[in-house]
Amino acid sequence: MGDVAMTVNVLRALTEQYPQVKITVLTRGFFSPFFRDLKNVTVFTADLKGKHKGVFGLYKLGRQLNKIHKFYAVADIHNVLRTKVLKKVIRCRLFASIDKGRAEKSALIKGKIFKQLKTTHQRYADVFKTLGFPIDLSNPTFPEAKTISFNTLSGLQTKTEKWIGIAPFAAHKGKMYPLELMTEVIASLSKKHKVILFGGGNEESKILEAIKDKYPSCINLAGKLNLDQELDVISNLDVMLSMDSGNAHLAAMLGVKVITVWGVTHPYAGFAPFNQPEDYALIANREQFPAIPTSVYGNKYPKGYEQASGSISPQTIIDKIESVL
Repeated sequence: MGDVAMTVNVLRALTEQYPQVKITVLTRGFFSPFFRDLKNVTVFTADLKGKHKGVFGLYKLGRQLNKIHKFYAVADIHNVLRTKVLKKVIRCRLFASIDKGRAEKSALIKGKIFKQLKTTHQRYADVFKTLGFPIDLSNPTFPEAKTISFNTLSGLQTKTEKWIGIAPFAAHKGKMYPLELMTEVIASLSKKHKVILFGGGNEESKILEAIKDKYPSCINLAGKLNLDQELDVISNLDVMLSMDSGNAHLAAMLGVKVITVWGVTHPYAGFAPFNQPEDYALIANREQFPAIPTSVYGNKYPKGYEQASGSISPQTIIDKIESVL
C-alpha cells in the first residue's frame, strides 16, 4: 500500500508540469481512491485474484488495455514478474522500468555503507525522465482538506482542537513501537488534543478499541470507515504519527505533517514519507542496536531487535509532536 501511495505525489507533479499528458494507472481496485484528486489520471483496475490471475490472466489484461488505449509509453514503477509479463503484451512506443537500487540497499543492510540512498519517490520520477519527462519534486502541491460529510462517528463533525492521527501497527513486529509505550504517548496527547487511531483487521480493531475506551478524547477508526472516508479524515489531521508503514505515506501524499517511528528499518533505504523534514523521523538507538537497518522491509532482524524502537522514549515522541503542532 505504501509503495502505491508514494506514486501519487510523483504523478501529481508529472501532470502539473506536463498538462498535455494523460495517465492510465494500472493497480488493484482497492487503491483507486489514492488517485481521486489527480487531473488527467484514470485508473484501470487489475483483478489479480480473478480474471487477471496467472500468466494467461495477465495476457488477457494486456489485450484489454491494448483495445481501449493506444499508449505512447509505459512506465513500469514496480518491476516485478507481473509487469515483465505485461511488457511482452502491451503495445507502446517506449517502455522504462524502475531501478530499485538493490545492490545499494544490500550494501546498506550489510553495513558496507551507511548513507542516504535515493528516495523511492525519486526512483519513480527517474522512470518518467527516461521516457522524456523529467519531473521536479521540489515544490509539491497537495489537495485541499476534504469536508467530512459522513456522521457515522461522533467527534468528527466539528474541529475544535488539534487532530493527531496515530497508526501504531506495521506489517512486521520489528517496525512497531511497543504498544505499552504507545499507550503512554496516547494518554499524554489526549489530554489536550483529539487523538484518532488508525488500523486494520479484527485484531488491531480490538486493541485500538480497548485503548480508545480508556481515553475520552480518542476515536478509533479501525474497521469503521471505507478508504475514501478514511482519506477524508487523514486530510484534516494536523499531524500523523506512524510507523514505517502505509499510513505514513497516505498522510504524506495529502500534505499532512508526518512523524515516523523507525525500528529495525531506516530512512536511508529511501522509504521515508514524502516531503517531510529529516528530523520528523525518530530513529532507534543505533549504539544499542548497531545492525540497524537489518532489512529493507523490516521482516528480518537479529534476536533481541524485536522492540528496537522502544529505545525511543515516549516523551521524545510527545515532545516532537507538540513542537510540530
